[in-house]
Amino acid sequence: MRLLIADKLHPRAVEELRTLPLEVVYEPELTKESLESNLSGVGILVVRSTEVSAQAINASKQLNLIVRAGAEHHTIDVGAASKRGIYVANCPGKNASAVAELVFGMMVALDRRVPDAVLSLRQGKWERTEYAKAEGLQGKTIGIAGLGAIGREVAVRAKAFGLTPLVWSRGVGAARAAEYGVTPVGSLEELAQRSDIFTVHLRSTDRTRGIVNRRVLEALPKRAMFLNLGRADLVDYEALRDVVRMKGLRAAVDVYPNEPKAAKGEFSSELFAMPVSATGGFVYGTPHIAASTDQAQLAIAGETVRVIRSFLLEGSVPNCVNVTGNSMAKFQLVIRMVDKVGTFANVLSVIKRHGINVEEVTNTVFEGGVASCAKLRVVSRPSEACLQEIRAFDEVLHVDTVTLPNLA
Repeated sequence: MRLLIADKLHPRAVEELRTLPLEVVYEPELTKESLESNLSGVGILVVRSTEVSAQAINASKQLNLIVRAGAEHHTIDVGAASKRGIYVANCPGKNASAVAELVFGMMVALDRRVPDAVLSLRQGKWERTEYAKAEGLQGKTIGIAGLGAIGREVAVRAKAFGLTPLVWSRGVGAARAAEYGVTPVGSLEELAQRSDIFTVHLRSTDRTRGIVNRRVLEALPKRAMFLNLGRADLVDYEALRDVVRMKGLRAAVDVYPNEPKAAKGEFSSELFAMPVSATGGFVYGTPHIAASTDQAQLAIAGETVRVIRSFLLEGSVPNCVNVTGNSMAKFQLVIRMVDKVGTFANVLSVIKRHGINVEEVTNTVFEGGVASCAKLRVVSRPSEACLQEIRAFDEVLHVDTVTLPNLA
């Protein structure tokens, strides 16, 4: 099987992948446009920033698995992959520490105005009085929007800084919040109202895009800190610019709408076009580097190898994002039979003839290789006639039908 790596991947991972029964092709400079013509004969595809379009997926007849070497899967047309029965997997949580570290680096930078102080010194100035103006972080309240892997890492570090962590996250109740030592609040707006520092770590979905809107931003206290090192489409950046001016927000961002695709080039944003406001508000930024530490890249690369090794050697796909968790199966057909060529095929032919759709199949062979047990999750209950036909085979030892709980 051929494996195509269409993005930069840690050299150690590439070396490990070459030890597997694979033909490894490393083409990190491929783009969305050139990917399609390079997928001939490819069974496994690894990407990070390179987009995988429906057109590329539909053109690849041998593709079995797409792995995104990153936390999400927004660069892949998952719907197109699902229609062709292609697994899509990612590497969640492996860059969480890196992002959390930059969050706290940004907090200190905002409070102590570190970039401005460094620039002042480089310009030959000594402005100690100006840059000695800092509030300090201890004792403040930090509001964490989202309690995924990154949100949890932020909460852990918040306590070391003497901060009180509040959190808003759908599906996080009092019990789970207590497990992580945070206090839940009822809404994003309430979180903003109660936060001296507000940091965004939500997934980008149809439900969350634009969720940090003008109303939420205007609920922040004057001189609060605001950080978005997650996804640009979560935040109304025009409203952010206005509230920075109006309330003197100190903001830090790492992600932007319409970011350049190239790693190096020109970039402009209205966030950085405005000077420090009359209310003391300002914005610091970094060029989408939150997850880019050597430790994070190595962890992601190692997880990528684990996913591919599991697929090849065990037939399972860790972190798969497009296998349905809501099966339509209402019954399970349990068939014990002699482990002999053609036995299982005969059983399946009977099930097909009776128009029964099989959702899932597992087959276990017992010690000695004489007998096996197949479990077939099916949509409709097999008729007695169907069961009699299966029992009629000499190799079939026993047949039973089980109604699946809470589904029939």
